[in-house]
Amino acid sequence: MVDHAKIGQQLSALRNLHIASERDTEFQSHIERLLKRDEAGAIIPDPVRFTQTGETRGILVLDEPGGGKTTLVERGLRKLPALAQGPYGEPRYIASVVPNPATFKSMALSLLEVTGYPAVSPQREAWSMWQIVRKRMTELGITVLWIDEAHDLFCADRNVILRGLKTLMQGDDALIVILSGTMKLGEIIRTDPQVQRRFSTLILPPVSEEEDRDMFASVISTYCEKVGLTPPDAPDLVGRLFRASRSRFGRAVETVIGAIERALLEGADTLELEHFAEYWAIQEGCTVEMNVFHVDDWWDVPVDKPAAELAPKPKRGRKKAA
Repeated sequence: MVDHAKIGQQLSALRNLHIASERDTEFQSHIERLLKRDEAGAIIPDPVRFTQTGETRGILVLDEPGGGKTTLVERGLRKLPALAQGPYGEPRYIASVVPNPATFKSMALSLLEVTGYPAVSPQREAWSMWQIVRKRMTELGITVLWIDEAHDLFCADRNVILRGLKTLMQGDDALIVILSGTMKLGEIIRTDPQVQRRFSTLILPPVSEEEDRDMFASVISTYCEKVGLTPPDAPDLVGRLFRASRSRFGRAVETVIGAIERALLEGADTLELEHFAEYWAIQEGCTVEMNVFHVDDWWDVPVDKPAAELAPKPKRGRKKAA
């Protein structure tokens, strides 16, 4: 009998594992240069001022969906000792997501909600709300504001929101602002040169067989060992995996865990290529003929076509004569 509770715990444990890579080091270098150091060289929770007017700087973290940027930033901030604990015991950083719809007022309301501020009347002036946001951040001893899915700033109030973020990076209580999102975010920021110059840019590269094959082969083996499965014996598995995952780091990890889930639910002893095929078929809604983990010429599978185009066209029979 399948022990669903145990499998759930095993999968949760796998999802909580961190795969260290150069991406972590790169993000660390971006954030550390924005924070001051004490006389002993230790990083302190005080932003570096880059101009005589006291401006801080920020970071753009860019990757396509499934690249793992959210996990990267979250862990990078959480593991930095200087940001671990503020005056009230909470971290010195705030994480938020762009609300929908993304307006100047809704963004301010969202930030206030994240900080635990009492409900504000939506009738209040938007700029007044942003002033409260700034005061609230100061009261909580916040050093870094991180806004995820920031590509959704592409809206009617985009320029006003960008100016609002710019004001948070000016003055005595200026913050470090981190924006993470798709490559579209980079295009949005470039529309405002005054905002763009305040951000360094970290573009997360896609995974490749040449550079990441051995690492992901090791990940698969380690994950299998954690749940008591024998690793798969398929020389081209990593290549298929990267193709199926659009060469995105996060997607590749999710696919590995999804395949392991299929194996555990079936009571298998070994993780097989078929388990990857089953998981990918569920995710993509594709046929066997278009399944990256089934076909021989997997490198030619058009993975980004809509599911309807990947399905075989129904054959039409000839009409019988009356």
